[in-house]
Amino acid sequence: MKGIIYTGGELTDLVTLARLPVYLQAFLREQNGVVAYFGGLHLRGCVAAPGWHSLAGVWQGERALWRTYAALKKSDIPFAQDCAGNQFLLRGDAVLFLDTETGELADLEVDFKHFLFGAEKFPVDALGLEPLRAFQQAGGVLRPGQLLSLYPPLCIAPKNAASRPSAKAVPVSLRLAWLASFHEQIKHLPDGQAVTFDPL
Repeated sequence: MKGIIYTGGELTDLVTLARLPVYLQAFLREQNGVVAYFGGLHLRGCVAAPGWHSLAGVWQGERALWRTYAALKKSDIPFAQDCAGNQFLLRGDAVLFLDTETGELADLEVDFKHFLFGAEKFPVDALGLEPLRAFQQAGGVLRPGQLLSLYPPLCIAPKNAASRPSAKAVPVSLRLAWLASFHEQIKHLPDGQAVTFDPL
């Protein structure tokens, strides 16, 4: 992987590690999670701290993703996220993509190994790096423990390239909490319904 800006330290959450598929255990034993592509991909680790890097927090904690997103099962493993907080999950051996604004879940039709291979070969498309690239071209830097806050949200932003959403770096916990709140507000609204919300 390229553009590595953070690697997880010692495995300190062995309970969570033991619940993972053998291939993911093997990956995390070699490298206990990583932030790569200059913040474009965050593979979580089995750690007690820092909280933003903890797999258990978003899988089993009070803010577990399945508590917010109805399409998820408790057993889905949220092993990674992109620069804006969209999630990559394992369901069996399949990698799924969760749009954290809309709650839509898509099967990427790859396993873990081929997900990593696709990210390595086609990072911009596989990881949706366009917002991060625009942020970097404007002089922004995404640090470990941060995600991009995009305004307006992509699901309601105009589709033409001239009106890209503005982006700023915010702590992971704030971004995920904002996305969960936004999703709760819009999930039952019909298409075209007006919505008001505060930017992060």
